[in-house]
Amino acid sequence: MSKKAKEVAIHDKDTGSSEVQIALLTEKIETLSKHMNLFKKDKHSSVGLLKAVNKRKKLLDYLKKNKLEAYKDVISKLNIRK
Repeated sequence: MSKKAKEVAIHDKDTGSSEVQIALLTEKIETLSKHMNLFKKDKHSSVGLLKAVNKRKKLLDYLKKNKLEAYKDVISKLNIRK
């Protein structure tokens, strides 16, 4: 598990909570964004980037609706959405 995912994990063996999934997707988005800046014509990666962004958005909406404190915590720790 990555450093960001460990920061937001609920307990030691947490791998599937919304918070951890958002952290993992954030890392994937950052990696794909860097890749897309280098290879602008890579359409397959751009599709993967869009899918990851949309999935993270859905998970963040879920957290905002059901666990507002966890939502605020995740946003501040992962430094997303200014």
